[in-house]
Amino acid sequence: MGVAAITTTGTGAGTGTARGTGTGTGVAGVGRSARRGAGAGARASLPERRSALPGSAKRPLPAGLPREWYESHNRRLKAMRLAIALLDTGVYHPANASNRRIRTTAERIGIRPPSDTTCRMVRSLIHYDD
Repeated sequence: MGVAAITTTGTGAGTGTARGTGTGTGVAGVGRSARRGAGAGARASLPERRSALPGSAKRPLPAGLPREWYESHNRRLKAMRLAIALLDTGVYHPANASNRRIRTTAERIGIRPPSDTTCRMVRSLIHYDD
């Protein structure tokens, strides 16, 4: 049986510290939701959204690069999100990832419809090993 995977290139996860390690302002030993006050209501009962991977906190993009670099960077991020969503829905082979299916998945996860170039990139990220 084959295994679906996502191919990536790059140097890996960056180094950083996890958020919420006790640094910052506030009363020691009191959580963020407790400091919000009485007006928090139902929002206080929801868990805070945290990244699943340590050290994957968002960092600002480097300044001074050409516009094309930022466009391709954002395109790669979008393609990766779409590839992961397609794998989660059972699309394990690039031939099953049509432009229509990719765009429907984008709508379902709440991102703008991808271009044809981004759809090709999504298919290139999904590969099937026999």
